[in-house]
Amino acid sequence: MIVFPETGARARLRPEASPQEIAAEILRLAEQESGEQRALDPPGREHPDGESSWIQAAQREIRNAARSSSNVLITGETGTGKELVAQLIHQNSDRRNKAMVAINCAAIPDSLVESELFGYERGAFTGATVAWDGKLKQADGGTAFLDEIGDLSPFAQAKILRAIETGELQRLGSSRPVKTNVRMIAATNHNLEDAPGHEFRRDLFFRLSVIQIAIPPLRERMEDIPGLAAAFVEEFRGKFGQAVSCVSPHMMALLLRHTWPGNVRELRNVIEAAFVNCIGSTNGLLEMPERLARRIESAGAATPHSPQALPVSEQAQLLATLSSTNWNKAEAARRLRWSRMTLYRKLAKYGPLREPRSSDPPRDRVVTAGRTV
Repeated sequence: MIVFPETGARARLRPEASPQEIAAEILRLAEQESGEQRALDPPGREHPDGESSWIQAAQREIRNAARSSSNVLITGETGTGKELVAQLIHQNSDRRNKAMVAINCAAIPDSLVESELFGYERGAFTGATVAWDGKLKQADGGTAFLDEIGDLSPFAQAKILRAIETGELQRLGSSRPVKTNVRMIAATNHNLEDAPGHEFRRDLFFRLSVIQIAIPPLRERMEDIPGLAAAFVEEFRGKFGQAVSCVSPHMMALLLRHTWPGNVRELRNVIEAAFVNCIGSTNGLLEMPERLARRIESAGAATPHSPQALPVSEQAQLLATLSSTNWNKAEAARRLRWSRMTLYRKLAKYGPLREPRSSDPPRDRVVTAGRTV
């Protein structure tokens, strides 16, 4: 336990604190700086990795969905990571050794629904020179991911419903149905249940939504930003060949002020843009491109009372930098562009820090492409 006596803030961090741990503390201290209060977790419910409550719940939902073969409906704004959740469910299920076939429902015109999804026999129509299985048959024994299912026309919805109810597919030009075993995972950015004026079959909705997973927008789980940013830094570090260890405290402050209308996809693009503009970093810190910094700052100025647009306090930046340098005070002072004496004055101001021993028990993990989350 790290205690800041002056403010009474308590930080639950190990010396080798993960980006997620740093994330939780930055957000908590930032909210404290702005006069807001966060509800404390009840005893025994601390999140040692600093992950948001949604991440904790999502891991449980993914594990539960993976144990089942029931259909899943994933909802959320564009860019929140619906396809990633679908991939995690598939990779952790007993269907992992079979294919997961992604189908972009918004891109299939009615005239091609049957041929694309169910396949066709040779000679079924002009140009059908060879037979084709169709995408649902390709997913036999595995998973069909129906992306943007809410954009399907009523005609196409009826075809999908029939396939789910009977477990059979019938190719164009064939008189014999073919049995298939496909798990359906659908995703949409529409409110299929309550949205007025949006036509979606109620019977198909109930068939698809046996299990429902709702992904909140990034602006509602800002504590996940440092962890996501660290993952994207790791991804792009090898791609661009840059000796970058993490984002700078100034860039992190900007990331935490933005409201992210493009969600996780926008955050990934910002990190990539920062790497494109990173020419031979000498201090190992990734800096925000000037044009993006101006855009984020102007957007924050336009919504000064937004609870998500929180200023990051000096105390939070100090904590983040110490954690990212494994509590190396000389390196932390260099990254913050402070003298050693300034660093020690700040430590005295915010209270003595002592580096705790970790006694966190191992936690269940969800496997994702050779990694765990």
